[in-house]
Amino acid sequence: MSDAKSYRLVPGSCGPRRDFRITIGLREGWDPEGRVYDVSEAVRTARRWMRRRVEEGKPALSGMAARAEVTYAWPKADGTVGSDREPVAIFSGQAVHAYLGHLPDDEIEAMLNELAVELGQALGQERIYVAFCDRTWILSCEPDPS
Repeated sequence: MSDAKSYRLVPGSCGPRRDFRITIGLREGWDPEGRVYDVSEAVRTARRWMRRRVEEGKPALSGMAARAEVTYAWPKADGTVGSDREPVAIFSGQAVHAYLGHLPDDEIEAMLNELAVELGQALGQERIYVAFCDRTWILSCEPDPS
């Protein structure tokens, strides 16, 4: 039988909840036959990004990576409806107050964008979906239509 441990509140750990999520496709390009990456490639990319930032004396986000499938539908020109699904990696976590509470939201957003771009390049993606607190945005390397 193990001894019961007593837990206490870590000083400086209470603060606002700042959840984040980066959702990125694992199938390269738009072709159904495109290369499908394993979620482990997203994990390796995120770890390289974290290590580089910490080696440079900068803060880094930590989180969890999971494989999922996004499903979607769209109207076709002939009046019918198309639908599909594709594998994605979801990197999610929290900007934990004890470690990153001193950083303003815009710095967390910049870190999310930096990591998202590296994930997009590593996984051959044109669009990356990012969420932070109560906001969402899409990063795209597609040409601007305007």
